[in-house]
Amino acid sequence: MTLEELIIQCKKQDATAQEELYKKYSNTLFSICLKYSPNYAEAQDNLQDSFLTIFNRIEQFEGKGSFEGWIKRITVNTALQKYRKQRAFDITNEAQLEDEDVVVEDNSIPLDFLLKIIQELPDRYRLVFNLYVLDGYSHKEIAEMLGISDGTSKSNLARARMILKQKIHIYNTEQA
Repeated sequence: MTLEELIIQCKKQDATAQEELYKKYSNTLFSICLKYSPNYAEAQDNLQDSFLTIFNRIEQFEGKGSFEGWIKRITVNTALQKYRKQRAFDITNEAQLEDEDVVVEDNSIPLDFLLKIIQELPDRYRLVFNLYVLDGYSHKEIAEMLGISDGTSKSNLARARMILKQKIHIYNTEQA
């Protein structure tokens, strides 16, 4: 079955087509959920909520643009919606923060360690870091998505980078 046929069947609430769509995209969407969730269990919950939203709104997909892009956007928004309600974002003075990049000086730091320390960031920092660094959103877009100011987005990114830089420094020191 082609993707177009699969979408048509899902619009008809065909359970077999929905299962096939789930199997086709669950791994991709789960990796997104992991980026925006504080732990594995919440990522699983966010994945299920995302698919419920996808199946409930699939009628709105008109075939314009990428279907995968459409479902990824739903997944990001579903995961962020939970945290928007918490309003756990710090408001700080931007002038006090430097916007510095986290530089990994060599490739000896394992990817699983990097993913682990990003996952350990407080929600407000992890969400902004992932949206800005990994997904390429601007601070203005992040502010709109999370219901915060541009300055709060910038300060949360700066704090995330500072925490990551410290953890990478500790890791490098321990490995030396």
